[in-house]
Amino acid sequence: MSRTVQRFAWPPLSSVAVALATLCASASAAPTLPRATDLGPTAATDTITVSLVLKVKHSDQLEAFVALTQEPNTPAYHRFLSVRDFADRFSPSPAEIATIRHYLDGFGITVNEVYADRLLIKATGTADAFTRAFSVDLHDVDHHGRRFHRMHRPPVIPILLRDLLVSVEGLTTEPRFHHMHASTLANSPLASPPVVLPPHGAIATGVPGSFTVGDVANMYNINPLYQRGINGTGRTVGIVTLANFDPADAFTYWNLIGLSVDPNRLTQVHVDGGGELSAAAGTGETCLDVEQSGGLAPGAKMVVYDAPNSDAGFIDLFYKAASDNLVDTMSVSWGLAEAFFFEQVVGVDRTPQMIAFHQAFLEAAAQGISVFAASGDSGAFDINDAFNDPVANVLTVDHPANDPAITASGGTTTPFTTNFGPGTPDLVVPTEQVWGWDYLENYLVAVFGPQFEHALFPVGGGGGVSVFWRAPLYQLGTSGIKRSEPNQSIIFDDGSGGGPVDLLDLPARFAGRNLPDVSLDADPFSGFLLFSTPDGGLLSGFGGTSFVAPQLNGITALVSQAAGGGRLGLVNAMLYRFKRQTPSGSRAPLVDITAGNNWFYTGKPGFAPGAGLGVLNVANFAAAVDRERHGH
Repeated sequence: MSRTVQRFAWPPLSSVAVALATLCASASAAPTLPRATDLGPTAATDTITVSLVLKVKHSDQLEAFVALTQEPNTPAYHRFLSVRDFADRFSPSPAEIATIRHYLDGFGITVNEVYADRLLIKATGTADAFTRAFSVDLHDVDHHGRRFHRMHRPPVIPILLRDLLVSVEGLTTEPRFHHMHASTLANSPLASPPVVLPPHGAIATGVPGSFTVGDVANMYNINPLYQRGINGTGRTVGIVTLANFDPADAFTYWNLIGLSVDPNRLTQVHVDGGGELSAAAGTGETCLDVEQSGGLAPGAKMVVYDAPNSDAGFIDLFYKAASDNLVDTMSVSWGLAEAFFFEQVVGVDRTPQMIAFHQAFLEAAAQGISVFAASGDSGAFDINDAFNDPVANVLTVDHPANDPAITASGGTTTPFTTNFGPGTPDLVVPTEQVWGWDYLENYLVAVFGPQFEHALFPVGGGGGVSVFWRAPLYQLGTSGIKRSEPNQSIIFDDGSGGGPVDLLDLPARFAGRNLPDVSLDADPFSGFLLFSTPDGGLLSGFGGTSFVAPQLNGITALVSQAAGGGRLGLVNAMLYRFKRQTPSGSRAPLVDITAGNNWFYTGKPGFAPGAGLGVLNVANFAAAVDRERHGH
């Protein structure tokens, strides 16, 4: 796929001092470690609803089953399970659920719902009841002027239930997860570029910063599928999100760019009462997820699952979507640094929560649902918000993209040329490269002065090595797969004057899951239009790996339709297999990204934790899937 270097004009950088001050203020607006005021023990009579996540039975067999669904020339290839079949093979029995119910009844805790997959129970009781049932220590905290519950020690699962429960979620209710979109205005010292809409009769603009789904189709060779009448018809695309939105915004976006869609295509499912609808809550994230995935697969139906931004809300979304089993593909653009699940960092062991998520992703894969997650927008340093502040720079990755049962979606910068006013030299990105704003920072330092040094760190596409999940089978034997780096520690300075504290030394040389798996354009400077009423309407200069995950979501719906309509499941094994089989050339499904870096990992042929396996040539990917599914 060839790339034309697009030239466009950027608004002048009129005041370096004001721009830098604005940038520093935005960088410090989201502290890395959760800071809240302890208000004391939670009132015993407070009513709490929790999610009890049940253990899958025969977890090794489930992992093996999912792997076999991706092995061509075997009877299990792309033979997926119904929810009932999954529950019968891998979920606790009704009698075991009755045991849990009986235990809860003894404390006055009421079971409200058992999900269809028999892996999640919703239950309500008082704070006192849960304290007695699970030996927790609950406090109330004030977080940005709002009151939440927070555990001071994790729940103790009683011996009777130890073989049945993975975790008890919902005892902490603070919002912990963040979206993965970025913009030139919020994340750089530069203004947003002018909004450009496609000319009459076109869907693409050809203008970086105002790209649409039509430009994605042009850049990644999707148009041959559209020319065959492939548009997602017969497929259902799912969105998992932690903020509500107004569907009218998505329809406005599609209408503005000249895309015709079914006005009845979209269904909303509000899990646990649904998420908040506001710019601050992340409604813009939900808008772009729907606009991008639904725009690339304009003939597909859509189901949008939203929930409150909490531990229970996030987990419930995936179990609800898997239990409904309505969607064929699904994406999520919210996450949290992997290190924030470690007891040494946050004071409570949250790793059981990652296992709970993993089970949901395995269920989705076993049922044939392809799931994509944004890999993060802090480059190779996911836990960091700014240079050595408030955590010393440390190589870290994002959850849930770190999970081996999900497809991690990374970011690139596509070619462009621009400048920032009269007398300023051109900023040129000559070829598609790994997204990392070191190129922009270097330009600003060279043109405007050293005050911009470290100002943009670590904005870029997330990527690196998990120190929790081991490298999955599909990555073994892939050239370029890395181990974790030595001398990486979570060192935190809370600014109180006590100095930095070494919270955790991360394991060195750990053979962990590498991410991302695959990438597309994510840099706001070669970025996209977004329509979100709470955020101001039609906006330009948006990007982030949160665009890539829903784009891959919509693309996979197209590929599924092109291959005959069946679900594809966890596509990772196919991606790595296709890369080994056809690493380059005119039929290659994946195109190497060999330039740029995400502040640590550079673009290289094959695999690298900057852009993963590279970017998709979608028509070639669809052809490879079709050949494999039909045995030729």
